[in-house]
Order: sequence, then structure tokens, then C-alpha cells
Amino acid sequence: MTAILELRGIAKSFPGVKALSGIDLTVEAGEIHALLGENGAGKSTLMKILSGIYQPDEGRISVDGRTLRFADYHDAVAAGIGIVFQEFSLIPYLNAVENIFLGRERRRFGLLRRASMRDEAAGLFRRLGVAIDLDAEVRTLSVAQQQFIEIAKALALDARILILDEPTATLTPADAEHLFAIMRVLKRDGVAMIFISHHMEEIFEICDRITVLRDGRFIGVMPVADTDMDRLVQMMVGRRLEQSFPPKPPRSPDARLVLEVEGLQLERGGPINAFHLHEGEILGFAGLVGSGRTETVMAVLGAEPAYAKTVRINGEAVRLSSPAGALARGLGILPENRKTEGLITEFTIRDNISINNLGKYRTLGGFLDFARERTTTAEMMRQVGVKAPGMSTTVVTLSGGNQQKVVLARWLNHHCRILVFDEPTRGIDVGAKAEIYALMRSLTARGYAIVMVSSELPEIVGMSDRVAVFREGRIVRTLEAGDIAPAEIMRHATAGDIDELV
Repeated sequence: MTAILELRGIAKSFPGVKALSGIDLTVEAGEIHALLGENGAGKSTLMKILSGIYQPDEGRISVDGRTLRFADYHDAVAAGIGIVFQEFSLIPYLNAVENIFLGRERRRFGLLRRASMRDEAAGLFRRLGVAIDLDAEVRTLSVAQQQFIEIAKALALDARILILDEPTATLTPADAEHLFAIMRVLKRDGVAMIFISHHMEEIFEICDRITVLRDGRFIGVMPVADTDMDRLVQMMVGRRLEQSFPPKPPRSPDARLVLEVEGLQLERGGPINAFHLHEGEILGFAGLVGSGRTETVMAVLGAEPAYAKTVRINGEAVRLSSPAGALARGLGILPENRKTEGLITEFTIRDNISINNLGKYRTLGGFLDFARERTTTAEMMRQVGVKAPGMSTTVVTLSGGNQQKVVLARWLNHHCRILVFDEPTRGIDVGAKAEIYALMRSLTARGYAIVMVSSELPEIVGMSDRVAVFREGRIVRTLEAGDIAPAEIMRHATAGDIDELV
């Protein structure tokens, strides 16, 4: 193979911060090259340099053996580099064709050549093997379809080096497999890809080689076939993580029932579910995407309608018709999409922790006691381990793990004793995952009770004291102790034979 891209000795500093130092990266034509590292390792800074958004302080970039310097994004595009960001850059009220050619529309004698652009877009989607309604506004399409439009947009710019930043973060497993099929087609066509993902299993499935960064430095590069999960994790975080999951404490037979749900039916004629939760326990909700896990907890909290349900908290029957009502009863949720549903990212850490709790800071005169708010915020940040310059830091600048901790701090500040963690480590690196797991166990040790919805089997097995397995909207089995194993969970989730899944 031939090196299409070489980065040598790349360095970049910001005021008071050495973001990158001595970074090397070589990508060959027709290669899928993984770029790994914890949040803050320098991956995003390096990709912004490669796409012309930042300029390096030191080092060189070569494409096809020619040393280039990108003054801006347009220079990178002209060199054949395309990037698909985790946050899409599509205009929601335009269709796929209009998005692909936005700013570089085909014209003849001043008139738009709509048929030509449409034919070219259709050809791109045929090449990718995807079906897209070319007339539909992008906002009406699925996340996966929007992802494919982003890829088509890059290919329309003749990209030969494609950067995919967390492309599967919001995709279902089936959509992720479709994306991998597209990546294999592009690989066969000679397109080089840089693949950034926190899902280690994806790296081993789709990538050829791996470059690892840590703390802004180059740690190493190796073929996927010559490494394993333990070695990669050690390179990324500087230590082995055999004990990513804290030890499970022995279950107390006298643990108090804090939540009982019975007769839960989301719609008339639908499945009827029941489950219970003890003080100091983590109850895992497992199942395939679409099996009804999140819908069930949302219905319990009153965030989604339920045809029927009976809920008891600490033995008392309660009526939960809204999230506000659930919050008043001490139930808080860390939602699956923390950025849009759990946080106001342009607000500060202090604002986000306080927003549901302003009443506790009011003085007799109706004013806010800001000194008390600051003291409480600092204590909440300390309790959950938020790493930030200060409480006035805007949440959008925090890593995924720290954003998750801010959501948790808000509910602890509200004295919620029952917590729902929906996909608690989605988009979080391996080191931050271990911190979240330790934090969850520290909470249960203090008597908090947790329902954890997760699509990651290792997470379900490693963290759950009991596991409720969902299939087609119904809890089909609740597993305990030694029965909590990946094959056993998947057997009930799919109604398949255990031998076929081992």
C-alpha cells in the first residue's frame, strides 16, 4: 500500500495548554485507520489541524508525498480531505441534494442545473448502496440517513481521505453495520479513512491499523491483528483496566424496597410489565434496540404516556404524571442524550446544577443567596468529581464524562434517591467510564438505588445486581447473581439458542 497521508512532529499549543506534542500519523490509500485516545488526548485538535480549522505550531502534513499547509478548511478540501463530524452540519429544511451542493451549486447561464445535481447525488447514494428520498427535507430523515448524506457530501468534494468522528454514536446496531458496509466499499475504492470511536469492539471489526494518543502525545501505532483490548486500554490510559467495574457488594436480604412498579402497560392491549428496585441496588435493563427499555422507564417517570400503571415509592402509592412529579418524589433521570435532554450546554456548570433547585437558595425577601448557591455547587462538583477550571465553565466545553457528572450533580442536589441512568457511558472514553462506574457504586453504597438502561453487554454484566431482560416491549426474564452472563442475556433478548450466541 502507498501512504496517502503523513503527519510528522505535529505540535499545537493554546494559552497555558500544550495540546499536541510530536504527533505522527501515517494513513495508506484504501486503509481504515483508527485514532484512539481518551477525551482530552488530542484527537479533535489533530483532526482540526488536518481539516484546516487550526494551523500547527510545528510539524508537517504531506498528501501524496507533497508537503502542504492548510490555511483554512477550503485548502484541506482541495487536498482531498473530508470530515464527517459527530454533530452534523446539514441544513434541516433543505433536502439531500440541496445539502450536498450547498455553496457550490451547478449553474449554466446563471440558472441552477437541478437535474444534473439530482443525478449526481443519486449516483453518490448508489455508490454507497443506500436509499435516500431526494425530495424529503433532511429533518424528516433518520439519523443514519443523515449520516449517509454527510458522507455523500464529502465524496461529492472528491474526498480521498475521509475523517469519521464518532460516526456510530447515535446509530442503532443495524445502522452501524450498514455504515461499516459502506466503509468497506469506500476502502475497496481506495478511499483512506480515519475512524474515531469509543466503541472498542468496532475498532477490531472494521479497522486495519490503530494510532493511540495520550495527553497530547503519540504513544504508538500497530496493526489491529497484533493487539488486543487490554493492550490498547493500557496505551490509552497509562494503566491496565482489568478492574473497570467495581466489585459488586453482597446483596442484603433486608434491603428496603424503594420502587415498585406493577401493571405497567404503555398502550391498550400491549404487554404488561412489573419490576421492583431495592435500596443500594443497580437494576439493569437489557435488550435489543427497540425492545422497550427506555420507553418503560420514561412511562414510569411520566415522561411518556402509559395506559395503566401502579407505582409505589417506599411503600406509598404515588401518581407520577410528569417528570416534575417524579422529581418531587425523588426520582431523577440521566437521559440517553444528555446534550439535548439533560443539559443546557451554553449555561455554566453552576447554572446547570442549580436550575431545578433555585427554591432552596431563596431568602425571605425572595432574592437568591448566591453565596449559598456557590458553596453547594462546589460541594456537588466535589462529590461527583467534575473536572473543570471552575463552576463558571460552560458545559459545552466539558468532556462527555464530565457532562454526565454535571447532570448527576443536579439530581443529587435535588435529593433524588432513585436514579435512572439511560446509556450512562455513551460517547465516553474508557477512563471516564471507569470513573462513572465507581461513582455509581459509591452512590449505591450510600443507599441510592439505580435503574441502568444500557446497550453494552459488558456494562450490564459488570454493573448490575439484577438484570431485567426486555424483548418486544416485555420483561421476559429477571436474572440474578451467576445467571447474569452475556449469552444468557442474549438468549432471552432474542429468544435464540444459547449455543448460537456463545
